[in-house]
Amino acid sequence: MDALAIVLEEPKRIALNRLAIAAAGPQDVVVEIAWSGVSTGTERLLWSGAMPPFPGMGYPLVPGYESIGRVIEAGADSGRHEGDWVFVPGAQCFGAIRGLFGGSASRVTVPGARVTPVDENLGERGVMLALAATAWHAMAGDHAAPDLIIGHGALGRLLARLTLAAGAPAPVVWEINPDRMDGAEGYRVLRPEDDPRRDYRAIYDVSGDANLLDSLVGRLAKGGEIVLAGFYAERLSFNFAPAFMKEARLRIAAEFSPADLDAVGRQIASGALGLDGLITHHSAPGEAGKAYDTAFTDASCLKMVIDWRTC
Repeated sequence: MDALAIVLEEPKRIALNRLAIAAAGPQDVVVEIAWSGVSTGTERLLWSGAMPPFPGMGYPLVPGYESIGRVIEAGADSGRHEGDWVFVPGAQCFGAIRGLFGGSASRVTVPGARVTPVDENLGERGVMLALAATAWHAMAGDHAAPDLIIGHGALGRLLARLTLAAGAPAPVVWEINPDRMDGAEGYRVLRPEDDPRRDYRAIYDVSGDANLLDSLVGRLAKGGEIVLAGFYAERLSFNFAPAFMKEARLRIAAEFSPADLDAVGRQIASGALGLDGLITHHSAPGEAGKAYDTAFTDASCLKMVIDWRTC
């Protein structure tokens, strides 16, 4: 069996190739992908060549960990059924071609335990599950909800929506790009210079900017926390004395887990979390090079979706 797949051959060089994919075993499913999203965090670093050393890193590779599709073959022990709609957080089924993360293809083979069932009516919005789960993971447990969010991209908007869904006070969101100031639903979006507050208890940074820590420390209340929920290519550092005076805490939010996907799935099903207004751009697989460039260089692009149904 084979599939069309987006292949990042080297930094900033993208091709659409036909690749052989692994046959499905008893615990596997074959998923025909309908849509896949382009991540402006980790995939941007892979595309630019700025990704720090990371397990599985190397070229050529198939990117993508935000895919939605239909199961067309289900192994007897996979726990899934033909016809199921599922979210696919990536696949490693392309042989010598690295699958980091491996979801940007017309068809993938993946363990049934790795996919998450979704409502077919969710459609292309299902690609947002990964970012929603990332936002949920950052807030999960006994952590304080954000009262300040840095960045009004898709992840920042999802964090704000989940904060409101949790019944917490509406957060403030900082944004410096005029193309991303609009679209707030129940919260305020400000430029940093227009915000006089210096008593935030929980600042969640999703900007990926490694140079912000000193300015964020200055906005904390005593004993406040900064949560790094983005992905950073550069070394992070901060001045110790101001952080010492604030008794600042620093927390890193790692990648989402299957439990986080289940949790946001329940939020979506109940209507507490909406995914509308986050997908702004679409592309056919044959225009992948242009699509990835747009996703990473056009500030008006919150989420680029590749439509595999055209294959």
